[in-house]
Amino acid sequence: MIKVYCENDGRIYECEPGITLGALARNNGVETDYPILAAIVDNQLKELSFEIYVTHNIRFIDYTHSDGYRTYIRSLYFVLQKAVYDLFPQYSLVLDYSLWNGMYGELKCEELNEEGVQKTATMSEEEISSIRSRMQEIINANLPFTRKKLRTAEAAELFRENNRPEKAFLHTERGKFFTTVYYLDGYADHFYGPLLESTGMLTSFNFESFSRGFLIQAPDVTKPYVIRKTAYQYKLFDVFKEYSDWCSVLGVKNIGTVNHAIKEGKSRDLIQVAEALHERKYAEIADEIFKRRDRVKLVLIAGPSSSGKTTTSKRVSLQLKVLGLNPVVIEMDNYFVDRDKTPRDKDGNYDFEVLGALDTHFLNEQLKHLFAGEEVELPKFDFAEGRRVFRGDYLRLKENDILIMEGIHGLNPELTSEIDDSSKYKIYASALTSLSIDENNSISTSDNRLLRRIVRDSRYRGASAEDVILRWPSVRRGEISNIFPFQENADIMFNSALIFELPLLKYYAEPLLRRIAPNSPASTESIRLLKFLSYIQELQPEEIATVPPTSVMREFIGGSSFSY
Repeated sequence: MIKVYCENDGRIYECEPGITLGALARNNGVETDYPILAAIVDNQLKELSFEIYVTHNIRFIDYTHSDGYRTYIRSLYFVLQKAVYDLFPQYSLVLDYSLWNGMYGELKCEELNEEGVQKTATMSEEEISSIRSRMQEIINANLPFTRKKLRTAEAAELFRENNRPEKAFLHTERGKFFTTVYYLDGYADHFYGPLLESTGMLTSFNFESFSRGFLIQAPDVTKPYVIRKTAYQYKLFDVFKEYSDWCSVLGVKNIGTVNHAIKEGKSRDLIQVAEALHERKYAEIADEIFKRRDRVKLVLIAGPSSSGKTTTSKRVSLQLKVLGLNPVVIEMDNYFVDRDKTPRDKDGNYDFEVLGALDTHFLNEQLKHLFAGEEVELPKFDFAEGRRVFRGDYLRLKENDILIMEGIHGLNPELTSEIDDSSKYKIYASALTSLSIDENNSISTSDNRLLRRIVRDSRYRGASAEDVILRWPSVRRGEISNIFPFQENADIMFNSALIFELPLLKYYAEPLLRRIAPNSPASTESIRLLKFLSYIQELQPEEIATVPPTSVMREFIGGSSFSY
């Protein structure tokens, strides 16, 4: 008999060697708030079919845990793939990018368009309904997900047979001897993390047509049996789609092709083309503002953490200067209320992320005076003292001056509720990468930004990778409440993602993640990120040196010609 410690109930259980995690939980009545989906074993995520042979520390997790949620999502996508394969084997399923209310995907034909990219199959409502019904049949059958390790050459051949050439190419390029393959009723694929024990554990989902493809939705993470019904964010979708189409035309739609380009010595080309696209976008934004110069007096820039808001502000300002306008920056942080008036979160800590942490009335009063041609004394928030102070910093707007404010609440109408909307131009900036790992495994924009923040905070803010990872859930909660609901209020969206940034970030982030101790509460997440980075070919210092000093990536790795 072996002994294992269960964190959920604080008990030590004796069990036979070879028992699965799922059987251990069922035999001993271990419970979580919702049905158990997976387990953290010695700070490593494992599926419930994992067999125990030695002593372990175990924590069972449900849908409300981020890794439980991801396990559910991967399993749901596998069921979707199997349903499409059963009904439409002539099509290739592509899961493209994650929107606020679900994952967007398309079915691709073998036929290529004029640009050499696979054409998207037009799906009727009847066909969408048939896929939904087939998914439910698979779920009702409670079929097991099984795992097997194959020689990489054998696995790659399986992927090609299943219309997964990108996946086959990626794993062949990695050069590993073996690859893990998951099976569902004879259908094989690879996923970048564990799956559920069986399809019957998928309690609910939604599948419907959207744009040229479809949207697959899982339950709300805070309400595991409820499908979130939110308004479709078409502006966000258009930005993702534009980037996805652009990557496809360049032939760098996924990590495998990016890795190949780097190995072929084409990293400088990737950097130059990606930066040229950014330059063009900054110029387009400035042109739009210039067209409205008779009305627009205030440019508001918002976006989630590590989205490149500050660099976006500076690059747009440069383009406005080229057009003869004079950008004047007002720092939103200087409008915090005094510390004793700051709202607190549910744990009793100061909550600087909510709109109530800002003195919006005072901000609006100053803006109205400025737009009326009056002079105002700008505040400075003393963070050490926790209060607003004035130090003789006066401002009066001149004829060609235009105010720029950057902060998380920029798109919230309540921030500048006393200012006429026609005098505002609103920009949403975020790293909206639609680069994928392969056909059916997209890259999380949140992970992209987390890696940016780990690198930046380690280099310039004295925070370790462990600190950043442990604080990230709180950051994400703030974004969900204060930023994402207002994305569609933007006049324009700027995608700060760059096709070369993950190979660049790997060079800096991987050593930082490896420093996290195995017994750290951040270890599970660091292991997940390291596994993700293992599929990416990193840039070398001489290649990184070719990144321009004005690049948004310089905000995170250093060497910028801007001051931050």
